[in-house]
Amino acid sequence: MENNTVNTEVLNDLIQINNDRVTGYEKAIAELSPEDNDLRTLFVEMIRQSAQHKSVLTQEVQVLGVSAETGTTTSGKIYRAWMDVKAMFTGHDRETVLNNCEFGEDSAQKAYKAALETEGLSANLSSILTAQKADLRTSHDKIKALRDAVSS
Repeated sequence: MENNTVNTEVLNDLIQINNDRVTGYEKAIAELSPEDNDLRTLFVEMIRQSAQHKSVLTQEVQVLGVSAETGTTTSGKIYRAWMDVKAMFTGHDRETVLNNCEFGEDSAQKAYKAALETEGLSANLSSILTAQKADLRTSHDKIKALRDAVSS
């Protein structure tokens, strides 16, 4: 039998991770130089992607009869504060922004991996999370490729 409490906790954690991701990319957009329009376009797409994932996760939480999370994770807040401090010392160059974004994408991958390993997760949610993780992996790989191109 599936555990609704487990399902709800996993969903709300991932809603918060997607909120973190939106906030992180909004911050990254604010740090971009005017010549980084390619990144601006990509980051707007990443924000849209997380909003779409959050919408699906929120619907699933509501099906379970619980309210969805609206905030960000503590680790996400810590990450954003670290990003602010690091930017003060390293500037707002393209490589720094991409390094920070890759760090965030790595965190999202770890969160989805942990969620999928949760005992008691329903088959339906497992399917949804597997698809979202794969979608986010594609985004991670785009960020990594751009970062690698800048740093080489």
